[in-house]
Amino acid sequence: MKAKQVTILGLFAVLLGLMPVAKVNAADLLPPQQAIQEASAKLQEKLQDKSFTKDFAKITQFVNEVIYPHTDFDRISELVLGKIWKTATVDERERFKHEFQTLLVRTYSRAFVEFTDWSVRFLPLEMQDGETKVIVKTEVLQPGIQPIGVNYRMVLRDGEWKAYDIMIEGVSLVTNYRTTFSNEVQTKGSLNAVIEGLVKRNAEALSDKTAANS
Repeated sequence: MKAKQVTILGLFAVLLGLMPVAKVNAADLLPPQQAIQEASAKLQEKLQDKSFTKDFAKITQFVNEVIYPHTDFDRISELVLGKIWKTATVDERERFKHEFQTLLVRTYSRAFVEFTDWSVRFLPLEMQDGETKVIVKTEVLQPGIQPIGVNYRMVLRDGEWKAYDIMIEGVSLVTNYRTTFSNEVQTKGSLNAVIEGLVKRNAEALSDKTAANS
């Protein structure tokens, strides 16, 4: 079970382009694929600096700067909360988006350091002119195991392609988090209580520059 959890964590990192991309000519990729490749290249280059990877706070800041332009955090947050989003106040929505983004960036920052033997291979993508939503199909490669199918759900927003979900062998990141937060709201009694819990967890993790498992 532990090995499976580690694998899933590593694969979730692919959503925001944290895994190295197998050598590919960017000109051969379509715009949605290029968004993923661009973030991956920047992160992979930074990974070569071993002193940098020892400072978790700096890693988190850098990862956020790189992946933010390629990730639709607004859409992810709304989809994750589902029905809860409709009844949330404007303040609750904004606070949740901020803390949930921080949570995701922390999660993928850990993977940025820990999962260095993975690479991503892009599968052919067919797009029609004028399409604003696509599913980018890739395979995650690692020596000794079979390729694992990873699909990105992406949307064109303000002229930029952004990821808003990932499906690993059919398992959706958004759906998983929606179940988690729905259960937490029921247990804690309110969305505000869930947000406060996120605030505490994020603050504790980011206060330790070397934290990698909070």
